[in-house]
Amino acid sequence: MRGFKLAGVAASGVLGAMSATAAYGTLSRTSQIFGPSVYRGPGRRRTVALTFDDGPSEGTLDILEYLDRENVWATFFQCGLNVRRYPQIAGQVAAAGHQLGNHSYSHPTLPFKSPEFIEREFSEAQRVITDETGIAPMIMRPPYGFRWLGLREVQQKLALLGVMWTVMGNDMRWPSERIADHVLRRAAPGGIICLHDARGVQAKPDVSSTLRALRVIVPVLKDHGYRFEVISDIMQV
Repeated sequence: MRGFKLAGVAASGVLGAMSATAAYGTLSRTSQIFGPSVYRGPGRRRTVALTFDDGPSEGTLDILEYLDRENVWATFFQCGLNVRRYPQIAGQVAAAGHQLGNHSYSHPTLPFKSPEFIEREFSEAQRVITDETGIAPMIMRPPYGFRWLGLREVQQKLALLGVMWTVMGNDMRWPSERIADHVLRRAAPGGIICLHDARGVQAKPDVSSTLRALRVIVPVLKDHGYRFEVISDIMQV
């Protein structure tokens, strides 16, 4: 009986370690378990990268107009379903010179999905984004930042680098003042800021809080000597 008890304890310990490893791989921005990814640049220049997830949406146009007025470059991680819904807006993002990233097709949560499901999500998004904008993304960001088994193989197949973030703006649920304060307190050279120009794949999302926060974040960072780079530039030494 003692042997069975010890075996049971050992098995529980192994399962616990496996669960902890899976949780780290899924959630930690520094994890490389489920595929190569970055969450900040080297920080040798006083620059930050503004990134926007989930778009495009109607609200993307107002964000584009503001970025153009401020001469600011950003990176947009787009959902294939939204690109298919708003191909002209997706094209305007690309035409304005901003970097495009793959954010899956339908914005699902990846944990516990099959590798085949994950492959379809990112392959279809890659195809739609490339077809509609003429640009094949070189970077990707999993929805909600959750990674899972099969993602590494998808990244290898599509030649995509995973991109997490240094600071999450939480603009999906916070008012603009709190968003701006949170981002500005955590901004640092080489930082990657995550905001949203849509809300998943819902139609006609309200992104006004994001735009209001952006109108505070950009001028304050400029006053502190920051410049804005796209992901491929901020990763350069």
